[in-house]
Amino acid sequence: MPKKKFSETKVGQFLKKIAPKIIQTAGHLIPDAGVLGLVKDLIKKDDAITPQDKEKALKLLEMDSIEMQEISKRWNSDMTSDSWLSKNTRPMTLIFLTVSMVFLILLDSLNIDFGVSDQWIDLLKSLLITVYVAYFGSRGVEKFKSFGSKL
Repeated sequence: MPKKKFSETKVGQFLKKIAPKIIQTAGHLIPDAGVLGLVKDLIKKDDAITPQDKEKALKLLEMDSIEMQEISKRWNSDMTSDSWLSKNTRPMTLIFLTVSMVFLILLDSLNIDFGVSDQWIDLLKSLLITVYVAYFGSRGVEKFKSFGSKL
């Protein structure tokens, strides 16, 4: 599962309705422990949010945090596995989707009479964005965290 922006998480969707200022502040960020901690503080300090909505938002925040931890555990488990396939599924998916995109671009640019439905193009675009963000975004965060821990 890819890293999604905070505004796309369960708590982000809920806060769009009850506390749009928080989403304007943190909605574009990729959630991690620091971002979730910041949002937790913003929720607690926002007087415009009712106590019931605060409680619900904090529960959703906890659910999103657990979901991210479980994804990280699964990815770490894949990398420590002895299976070649589990270690290389994400890179192979990235390569396949990128080659597919380049192939379709070439077919389109060579004016070959070959039509692809807009639905398939939209699907490929969505998959590519998801895989690129998950692969490169998560690897960038991991490298940043490992670099920060060395300081």
